[in-house]
Amino acid sequence: MLQNRVDPFGRIIKTSARGLFMGNRGVIHNERKEITHTFKHKAWIICLLAFKGRKRTVMTPDRWTELFFLDEATAFAAGHRPCFECRKEDAKRFKACWIQGNPSYHFSMTTSIKEIDEVIHRERIDREKKKVTHQRMPSDLVEGTFVAIDDEPYLFTEGRLHHWTPSGYDNAIAVPEGSMLTALTPTSIVNAFRAGYTPQIKRL
Repeated sequence: MLQNRVDPFGRIIKTSARGLFMGNRGVIHNERKEITHTFKHKAWIICLLAFKGRKRTVMTPDRWTELFFLDEATAFAAGHRPCFECRKEDAKRFKACWIQGNPSYHFSMTTSIKEIDEVIHRERIDREKKKVTHQRMPSDLVEGTFVAIDDEPYLFTEGRLHHWTPSGYDNAIAVPEGSMLTALTPTSIVNAFRAGYTPQIKRL
């Protein structure tokens, strides 16, 4: 079993469960198919599982490391964004919503995606390669956002919090009232959700 599945905290884990999306962070494995780095570049992307009939051998030496996600919401929580090659229309839509949702950066559609990647990178991982989180009031949760409760990831959708597992979502709980929640999805990505980008979620 390979270590190539990503959880909402951005950790790369081992599991036999399958995912709905693939992505990468560069070449982060060795010739023994072992993960050796957290990332190699700041363009953390979300890709389709199949594109133009291309075939790949997972973790081929010196080729980018294939990572897999339960769904798009999970990938966003980890700090990834849509690929501009295999998901061009989704990527353009995400960029437009990101720009609209984050006006303080004064970006436009002519802004390089690399500049947006720089912002997202600061929001997802710190210099010690630890997950960056932020605090949100329950009333400020946006559809598709992940939060952590007792170190467990929960997806906010349909007005409730759904517990994440590698295979899917199990028990749902009511959103706690009156206290701040620890959000896992990077701030600017949450703002993109609020501006109209709805992440794809595995059927509950």
